[in-house]
Amino acid sequence: MTLRPVNPDDIPTFHAVMMAAGMDPRSSWTRTTPADLERSLLAPGSGGFLAVGAGEVLGCVGYRPDGDRTLTLNKLATVPQARRLGVGRALVREVEHVARMGGYGRVLLAVSQFNLDVLPFYDRLGYTVTDEPYAHAHPDSPAPVVLVKEVTHV
Repeated sequence: MTLRPVNPDDIPTFHAVMMAAGMDPRSSWTRTTPADLERSLLAPGSGGFLAVGAGEVLGCVGYRPDGDRTLTLNKLATVPQARRLGVGRALVREVEHVARMGGYGRVLLAVSQFNLDVLPFYDRLGYTVTDEPYAHAHPDSPAPVVLVKEVTHV
């Protein structure tokens, strides 16, 4: 498996991986459009990665800066057939690397109330639940669970 940065031509593939991930239909995730992804992933300081194995895209992740100290991880998804193969872990670690190299002190992420089964995954990766609000929460969705992880600068 290799990880590579997302480019503008990858937006449809990134969207397809997100939709294939099987998120609960009540989640704002399912209302994400390719245009939303383009605005999010291609904004200044933002980006993402695709995980590719055997010629297939197995997963994706995005990130964006939120102030000088925080890099927010978002849109982590793996296709169902690639689960439990380390794809998600590798994508999270790559965003943490971006955070370190960029001088951010922490990585923050939000988990939908409709996807709480993933909390143990993030716990194993060293993320802890915080009570701080999530600036990018969808106004029509329940407040997400916010997690953070401190990262050491390089």
